[in-house]
Amino acid sequence: MTALLEGIGRAVLRIAEAAGEVTLLFGQTILLLKKMKSRHVLQQMAHLGVNSLPIVLLTMLFTGMVMTVQIAHEFIKYGVQSSVGGVMAVGMGRELAPVLTGVVVAGRVGAAITAEIGSMKVTEQIDALRVMATNPIAYLVAPRLVACVFMLPVLVIFGDVIGTLGGYLMATLYAGIGSFSYINSIKVFAVVNDVTGGLVKSMFFGAIIAIIGCYKGLTTEQGAEGVGRATTSSVVTSIILIFISNYFLSLLLY
Repeated sequence: MTALLEGIGRAVLRIAEAAGEVTLLFGQTILLLKKMKSRHVLQQMAHLGVNSLPIVLLTMLFTGMVMTVQIAHEFIKYGVQSSVGGVMAVGMGRELAPVLTGVVVAGRVGAAITAEIGSMKVTEQIDALRVMATNPIAYLVAPRLVACVFMLPVLVIFGDVIGTLGGYLMATLYAGIGSFSYINSIKVFAVVNDVTGGLVKSMFFGAIIAIIGCYKGLTTEQGAEGVGRATTSSVVTSIILIFISNYFLSLLLY
């Protein structure tokens, strides 16, 4: 029993220590934003945002199609098929597009950030940056944070559109719901806040992905094996934090 409590205590202390270090890294990054170079931000926007677009579009297209297949016949059974478009649009805008885009980007971008910075850490390239009087946080962390915060909402907008379009295709071609009924229900049920709330969420998710990815990379140890462990930990931690923060953001925004 004593050993169990000691183990729980050590785990809590490790989590608290890591949370403090992540908070400090975030604060230092904010203070150093003015020192980052705009071309580095644009490079990261292309690498982290634009290159993620195909996988986000595929994910949201098939999510919208599956969701419509699941709900369309139930709605028809109870005579509320005229609500399918509105339900899909609200669901996409508020939850599905921001959360699933965050998860996809955490898997692709978060892992890439940690692997890149972790490799630089174990090969002492970050120490070389310090020797050349280059702050690694301003050079590596700040551009990635800005790129993720601004590019994730862009990806979510594309996800909203393509996910709703996937739902439209299945509603009209598979479930026999009229085109006018689907589009009109979006006009009736969806409001601007459904989309803007999702965009606000995605900015928080982008910050989480960038900071966790950079923190795990900067704290990587023990060579190539350590890079692998840090990459896995980065993706898992980012996804868990996205789901937890999504709950609290939903309470605040809606």
